[in-house]
Amino acid sequence: MRSWHKLLVRSLLAFIVVGVVAFIAWRNNTRGDSATISPKRSSDDRATTSTRQSSDELVLVESRESIYNNIYVYRTGTYVRMTFGHNQHLYVESRYNTADDRELPEPYTQFMTASLMYPDKINSILEIGCGGGRTAWYLHRFLPNVQITTVELDPAVVELSRKYFGIKNEPNFRVVARDGRMFLADSKDRYDVILIDAYRGPFVPFHLLTLEFYQMVKRHLAQGGVMAQNIEPTTMLFDSAVKTLYGVFPQIELYDAGGPGTSSALTGADVGNSVVAIAYDGGGYGSADLSSMADKRQSAYGLRYDLRQMLPHRFLLKTVGSSLDVVNQAGISTGGIDDKAKILLDDFAPVESLKAIARHNQKWTIQSDSATQ
Repeated sequence: MRSWHKLLVRSLLAFIVVGVVAFIAWRNNTRGDSATISPKRSSDDRATTSTRQSSDELVLVESRESIYNNIYVYRTGTYVRMTFGHNQHLYVESRYNTADDRELPEPYTQFMTASLMYPDKINSILEIGCGGGRTAWYLHRFLPNVQITTVELDPAVVELSRKYFGIKNEPNFRVVARDGRMFLADSKDRYDVILIDAYRGPFVPFHLLTLEFYQMVKRHLAQGGVMAQNIEPTTMLFDSAVKTLYGVFPQIELYDAGGPGTSSALTGADVGNSVVAIAYDGGGYGSADLSSMADKRQSAYGLRYDLRQMLPHRFLLKTVGSSLDVVNQAGISTGGIDDKAKILLDDFAPVESLKAIARHNQKWTIQSDSATQ
């Protein structure tokens, strides 16, 4: 009898333990059912919508895996941003204020418009590297009679720019999904302004940084035309890119495009700002010439970001013997281009390696999470 009683007690204890475990599991599952559950994502369109409500919180609106990029679209308040993922880092490609489609939240994109001071005339603009399309759309808003073409390699980026960044089909505004260099190679058109902003996460495709590419760009500039390119200044890639540009264009000017509260990228500070390089043929412009042209264009177009306020950020590239120096408008040197920097060619363009080496000290660095293109 005692053995039977022991067996009964053990059975009851086991039953109670199983019941408790089952109850805990049921409660956990019930809690999980009441939480936000992400919808299933297909392999070609991995869309994820969040139901979080805070206007200050960064919300993932949609993500997409294309053949070129891992693309993420986030929203916080009235702002939407497109980022590309690379090696567990996110790099901002474009930001858009849905409440103000004439704002350019990224400072360097404002300075890309400094190129408007230089051409003899402005009838056509080409942008290579559309991203969210905000720079091209800003120009379209203020220069509606100018033919603007923006070229983007990734069709998925074009689709998302139309879906979330306010880009539309309108007269004199065209978006082309194609490699920028191939587009130029097949085009017979000439442009008064060509903008190059083709960063893909932390890198620029090497074939958009070579001597041969810049020669092609030069052939597609109209008489008196100008090219502008965004270049990140803290690595050896900057020195090689500037030296390569100088191998094609006799005039190179640099605009320090650091945002509010940041140190200058052209006066020795090792910070993650951008520099906008403006390149053109012929003789150089003096400060008075550019000031006059800035007045003229600002009056004609009523630009949101005043061209005249960009002029104090202007630096010049000058030859000193066999070296290239960056000088301010008073002619005082603020730094130099490394004499050992190599000109980038189609058969020699180690872009990734140069991007990973800090300027002038040859030390390997870790890329910043907050790198902005």
